[in-house]
Amino acid sequence: MGLFSRWGERQLRAGKGVSKDAPKKKAFFVFFEILARKFWKLGTANLLYVACSLPVVTRGLSDVGLTFITRSYVREKHAFIASDFWDTIKKNWKQALPIGIINLLVTALIVLSLSIYGQQVSTNTLSMIGFGISMSVYIVFTVMKYYIPLLTITFRYNIRKIYKMAFYLTGLGWKPNLVVSGVLILCYAILFSILYFVSYNMLGVIMVILIYVLIFPAFRSFLIQFCIFPVIKQYIIDPYYAQHPDEDKDKRRDLGLEVEEDAVDEEEVIFVDRGETKPEEEQEVKANAGRSIPRQYSAEEMRRIRRHVEDDDDTI
Repeated sequence: MGLFSRWGERQLRAGKGVSKDAPKKKAFFVFFEILARKFWKLGTANLLYVACSLPVVTRGLSDVGLTFITRSYVREKHAFIASDFWDTIKKNWKQALPIGIINLLVTALIVLSLSIYGQQVSTNTLSMIGFGISMSVYIVFTVMKYYIPLLTITFRYNIRKIYKMAFYLTGLGWKPNLVVSGVLILCYAILFSILYFVSYNMLGVIMVILIYVLIFPAFRSFLIQFCIFPVIKQYIIDPYYAQHPDEDKDKRRDLGLEVEEDAVDEEEVIFVDRGETKPEEEQEVKANAGRSIPRQYSAEEMRRIRRHVEDDDDTI
């Protein structure tokens, strides 16, 4: 059945071709280069995300729709913003909807436990331990949510396997996870600073709402896909296709992954002469071995073609 899920039914148009021998740019510069090119499209996708996630319980659906678009941009592939957003939701809603609800409930429970333990942390040792455990669970689960939407739309995993793989990748990809978390913490700090310092006539609140509605979720998703896709490629995709090199080649190309092409002979024989060849015809064939003359022609026809090619000097 292969490794990839239902997302690849539509053939995506490839991005600009790059020579294999061309020097690779540093990831830092590639990130901002793609972000600058796709900034306005990310803003459009962000509006769709915000509109779809307004009922709250549909947050999981919004996540997979936006993840498909940002993953395509990260892999420098084309994406039709509206149609791909909704098509991805239609194909993955049976998993995405319950996953979104589970994420909301688990996050709410963790935040509640942090609030309860936090009120008694200075007076009760057990509360301090409980607060530490809850904070650890919150951090791990937050990083798991980086991977969950991408695993949902890319692989044929059930919900249990999605959470299991997200947990493993949280540990395996700790370096890019730290990069994503550090950048997001900086972004949240900037948003809170705007709320704190720009408070005149609710201006700060309006600014934060506009940033969220216009770009922030799409930027966050783009950042996450840019950093964690190499982790998934290294630990899931590459090992699988090392053992199954001939599977899902079209879908792998759509993801911008290198695929070994089947070896093709330089001179492909289309026609085969199963009759006997006369000695003079054999010599004629050898004499014309370097020419593009199909072998189904007779010796006399080949002589005429040869004379025509030699006499033709491209003049009128």
